[in-house]
Amino acid sequence: MSNKRARISLGKAVVDVWQREVGEISARNFVKRLAASEDLVLRLDIYKKLDKHQGCVNTVSFNADGNVLVSGSDDTQVILWDWETDTKLSFLSGHLNDVLQAKFMPYTDDRSLVTCAADGELNFLFRINLLLESFETRVLSQHQGQAYKLAIEPGSPHIFYTCGEDGLVQHIDLRTATATELFICCPIDDSRVYTRVINLNAITIDPSNPNLFAVGGSDEYTRLYDLRKYKSDDSTDFGLPFDCFCPRHLIGEYQVGITGLAFSDESELLVSYNNEFIYLFM
Repeated sequence: MSNKRARISLGKAVVDVWQREVGEISARNFVKRLAASEDLVLRLDIYKKLDKHQGCVNTVSFNADGNVLVSGSDDTQVILWDWETDTKLSFLSGHLNDVLQAKFMPYTDDRSLVTCAADGELNFLFRINLLLESFETRVLSQHQGQAYKLAIEPGSPHIFYTCGEDGLVQHIDLRTATATELFICCPIDDSRVYTRVINLNAITIDPSNPNLFAVGGSDEYTRLYDLRKYKSDDSTDFGLPFDCFCPRHLIGEYQVGITGLAFSDESELLVSYNNEFIYLFM
């Protein structure tokens, strides 16, 4: 019975692929169907092992075409892989400690990427040439403590945000190579008397409205901000979130924190907690 059901499901997946090719299924519906396919998940297998790093690999990310993979590691190296041919350009990132995230900037023909690391630095690697195995690097800014995550403004080759252990959120524009300190994340209520700053582990931008971004860290709340409310003259308290989210039973729970955030294309917000579950806010 189970084999028959699997054959039926696989056959339906083949039909879905055909319907997508001829335009009878939209790209969004096609992705939703495949993402929910248990058969496809069960068929996943190791295709190739890429062996070069000398420490824990903390970040992997594809370019827009999916043919180049960038990875960063505790060995402070960033590696660009042509994963199909197993060819690689390996170089030091300029960081003095673990590389925690590395991403290509969109619409740069894979010639620019940004990194953040446990040394607190935010680095810009540019004029990357895979054939000549050459690049240039520049330090853009610094966090006091580890710089955990960065978020690239959807569709922008210039703008990205960073967050770190110091609770600071920065807005960086590569056209001027300047970093704007937006705010330091503080506790929402007075119950956390033992801390004045929320260490930030995650940041994400709403793809349907790039003015909105969310951050999460060492407490139970996900905070949502609207960049349009930011005033460089400090005439508004931008550090106060536009909105915040938390499962009701976790309010006041001091043993949890947020480890990951992700927006869907429909502005749904996925939040992952340590020692807890994953929640979807709609």
